[in-house]
Amino acid sequence: MRSVIDLARAFPDTTIILNHFGGPLGIGPYEGRRAEIFSQWKDDITELAQCPNVVAKLGGINMPVNGFNWHRRPAPPSSDELVAATRDYYLHPIDKFGPRRCMFESNFPVDRISCPYVVLWNSFKKIAAGFTAGEKAHLFHLTAAETYRLSLPPV
Repeated sequence: MRSVIDLARAFPDTTIILNHFGGPLGIGPYEGRRAEIFSQWKDDITELAQCPNVVAKLGGINMPVNGFNWHRRPAPPSSDELVAATRDYYLHPIDKFGPRRCMFESNFPVDRISCPYVVLWNSFKKIAAGFTAGEKAHLFHLTAAETYRLSLPPV
């Protein structure tokens, strides 16, 4: 994350997309250190969000590399289980960047090993339940459309 922060500061006129929450790892030497890693990650996200040229893609947290071990279970997690395990990973960047600089992303087909597509998107809906309609619009599509300069049909 330090490199991303330095890069964003060095090129303030360039849009940088932080993918997969910046990759908080949970396997190998990082296994069993979730609280420590989460604390440092929160500090890094807070600092990175001060760079107005950075947009956060929020997804991919359920990959095996993040250490939630969904892929080792006999049955996939429910959307409620995903929310319980990952809500804070979503809410912290949304709080620091704001919904206008965050976008949900599915990371499929890679995430298929951990959870079904519909279950993942239902977890996004549950995480976003307390946001306004405008904030949800940014999280679910407007931020992506603006960041990638996509044309959207009128709603």
